[in-house]
Amino acid sequence: MYQPNFARCPCARLVRLAIASGLSLSAAAGAQNSDPALEEITVVARSQYYGNNVVTDSMKMQQSPMTSVNALIDNLPGVSIQEGDAYGFDDWSTTIAVRGFQNSLDEQQIGTTLDGIPNGGSGYGGGAKANRYLDTANLRTVTVSQGTADIASRALDALGGTIDFVSDDPEEEARIRFQGSAGEYDAERYYVRLDTGRLASGTRAWFSASHQSASDWVNGAAENERDHLAAKMISEIGNTDITAYISYDDTHEDNYQRLFSPEEFRSNPEWDRLTDIWTGIPYVDQVYRRGWSTLRENLLAYVKASMELSSDVRLSVGGYYHDNEGRGDWIPPYLVDVVNDGSGPESEALGAASVNGGGALGQIYFVDGAGNALSPRAGCTSSITFPYGGAGANYDPACYAAGAIPVQSYRHTNYQKERYGFMVDGDWSADLGGLANTLRAGLWYEDQQRDETRTWQKLTDARVGIEFDNIPYWTQYDRSYPQEVFKWYAEDSLQLASVQLTLGIKQFLVDLERQDNFAETTDVKVNSDSDVLFSGGLLWETPIEGLEFFAGYAENFKAIYDEILERPESDLDALEPETAENLEAGLRYRNGDLFLTATAFQTDFENRIIFLSPESAAGPDYLIGTNGTYFNAGGIESDGVELTADYRLSDKLSLYSAFTLNDASYVGTGDPAVDTGLGIAPGNDVVGIPDQQLVLSLDWTGDRLATGISGKYTGERPIRLDNSWVADSYTTVDAYITLNGGGVSNGAGNWSITLLLNNAFDEDYLGGIAGEGAWIGAPRTVSASLTVDL
Repeated sequence: MYQPNFARCPCARLVRLAIASGLSLSAAAGAQNSDPALEEITVVARSQYYGNNVVTDSMKMQQSPMTSVNALIDNLPGVSIQEGDAYGFDDWSTTIAVRGFQNSLDEQQIGTTLDGIPNGGSGYGGGAKANRYLDTANLRTVTVSQGTADIASRALDALGGTIDFVSDDPEEEARIRFQGSAGEYDAERYYVRLDTGRLASGTRAWFSASHQSASDWVNGAAENERDHLAAKMISEIGNTDITAYISYDDTHEDNYQRLFSPEEFRSNPEWDRLTDIWTGIPYVDQVYRRGWSTLRENLLAYVKASMELSSDVRLSVGGYYHDNEGRGDWIPPYLVDVVNDGSGPESEALGAASVNGGGALGQIYFVDGAGNALSPRAGCTSSITFPYGGAGANYDPACYAAGAIPVQSYRHTNYQKERYGFMVDGDWSADLGGLANTLRAGLWYEDQQRDETRTWQKLTDARVGIEFDNIPYWTQYDRSYPQEVFKWYAEDSLQLASVQLTLGIKQFLVDLERQDNFAETTDVKVNSDSDVLFSGGLLWETPIEGLEFFAGYAENFKAIYDEILERPESDLDALEPETAENLEAGLRYRNGDLFLTATAFQTDFENRIIFLSPESAAGPDYLIGTNGTYFNAGGIESDGVELTADYRLSDKLSLYSAFTLNDASYVGTGDPAVDTGLGIAPGNDVVGIPDQQLVLSLDWTGDRLATGISGKYTGERPIRLDNSWVADSYTTVDAYITLNGGGVSNGAGNWSITLLLNNAFDEDYLGGIAGEGAWIGAPRTVSASLTVDL
């Protein structure tokens, strides 16, 4: 049985030691450094037959180093990032939407990679978004390929495209960078990075460490912490370039909660209904913020080698390893009765139970001093009105005799995933009868196993606080999910004068199992192979200088995922993998200081897998384990237009704008009864997808001073499947000012101070959406950062 121990890792002390060491080394290193400026990234899209957008340096300036890397892509067309925390300190409330597809608590439909390495999924239970692998200060850029995406993309959930986060390369000259940040809600961050510069061997590397902490913006109860260690090396050996990267991330996040009705938001748009005071009443304390937690440790390492075998043939090989350990916490307002103690004291209350598997016999709410379960007085009516509309007599201490002792659980869902993989990519360029031709092909293999257990620990004394017994009184389940993935692809590009034609094929072969380590359910094996999937397009350099036309088509695929196997009632034989057909066409125009793009897209998402629960309840169903079923039910149609403009008004002033119009609607299951049961009406708008988005950004950059302001309008988004509750449109504004000092021209002793204001006008709005509820967006937040290069 897997159960991680999440006492703070000794690595946290190592992070602080590394930061202190960097400071002590900085004085000695100062004379060896040169210009610390990163390579400027100004291109907002690359010349491809499919739509794509790139994060620029000005977009990075608009976000604090304390925020997550996910937030940096929010100003790109077609993209909507929602984070409940002001600094991205809550994976639970983070949602990413691209063209009608989402990564959220409910959906995983967008692929994510780091330097082309698959992230292993973005789901809450066992997955990891990019911020678990990459510190914001170590980010070079992000490429978002909406819809069609690159054929070599390594992701099992890229129905709506792929987001590739690109880590920063080591500097050519030696440098030590120290950065300190502070902000509202007790936010602090310390970061140090050492760049070796280019060594005689042709190798350059960097090593970094950071520590970050903050509370929540609602009532200041959260105790959020993050420690991050990373290193990257690039080595040039003959005609071979070797790149290696490793990162370790240890995070503790206390969550935010969703609102489930428009009345809740109207009554108080600045409270998520989690509390900051321990009352000693379990029913009330089940929403104590420090009992809603996400704990994760992630270790990722990869090595890649790229070589030129000849002037026409290039080969790239690589391998990676990832270990993910985590825990999700809740504090149910009772003990689960799992031992039949007859008329005697309850084993669970006395700490004498340690049961593996089995079912719940009932719940225990209050006990006497000997551990005997108590019942409320007959006819007693509870006066508790919060949370979830109030409690029954079983939960109310006023309904028991004096001296009744409340009991409560700390429920842990423990996650562990270990995976390794390798990939091979090659391309051959040749002249075929005077026509330039490039053939690409590649393989990807991954072996992974995810383990999940759910343990229930007794709160040591529910009258006092959330401290709990280390030994669980009940391990509800213990399961393993081995999975093997194999992907192959081939693509050919032919240049016909000013037109490049591309045609490709790919296939995923996926084998997935569920192993019940308590042998309570039948083990299951699922083959989730895709058909051969086609993609292709054309790129035409028109006679008008700087104008190109592109058009692309791709069949995308998402394998059946292991969460489905958690529900034995699902008819796995009848389930089919989810698929999507993406079609897009557009124009790109580059002319000196002006860059324009216009893209029209159409996406048909079929075989959407839906979970149907056998019941609903007010508040969380803490005991849910294997109930409910998954089945294919219709899909989504998403059509729209994306427009981008980037104009350098002068050598110091630039203007950026992006507009998105998206009509995303549900396609029914074909069975009106099922549609009604799910709350879906064919033609209803897709939950969480804004119909319109508009970004305007103005940036001014001088020798010593840089400043900018950015505003984003987000249109209405449905919260419920039946569209009976729709989040209002809203506009947020961010602004920053940066003062640069020191030897700006030669890099020695450079420093900068940045003041950042997010949600400047303190807009009240609903952010992330999942499970027919919505998280409140973060309020106005002020932060500042000091960066010193030596």
